[in-house]
Amino acid sequence: MESLKTSITLPVSAEKLYKAWLSSKEHSLFTGAEAKASSKLNAKHSSWDGYIWGKNLELKAGKKIVQSWRTSEFPEDAPDSILEITFEEKAGKTKLNLYHHNLQKGDAKKYKKGWNDFYFSPS
Repeated sequence: MESLKTSITLPVSAEKLYKAWLSSKEHSLFTGAEAKASSKLNAKHSSWDGYIWGKNLELKAGKKIVQSWRTSEFPEDAPDSILEITFEEKAGKTKLNLYHHNLQKGDAKKYKKGWNDFYFSPS
């Protein structure tokens, strides 16, 4: 199994980032593709028009989101990967740390590029 880590610092509060990640409308706006999200524990999520899906495993308001995560490219018998996002707010800015693990061999590089290109780069 493989894992990846990436982070970005954004000029918004941790609470705003946390809420945006878990909002269907906000998540869709920052990716440019349809997302279905929820701020409820064990609720299902999907993004990129259904290419990505999973469920919320742990939620700590403004601090941490842990989700199961898989794409339509995962082999059917492959376990879900795990996405952990933490938020560190300081002086009006928030560092979003993303740790994505339990990925199939060869996927970490591809998904790190995806996170950076489709989530963290301005369009």
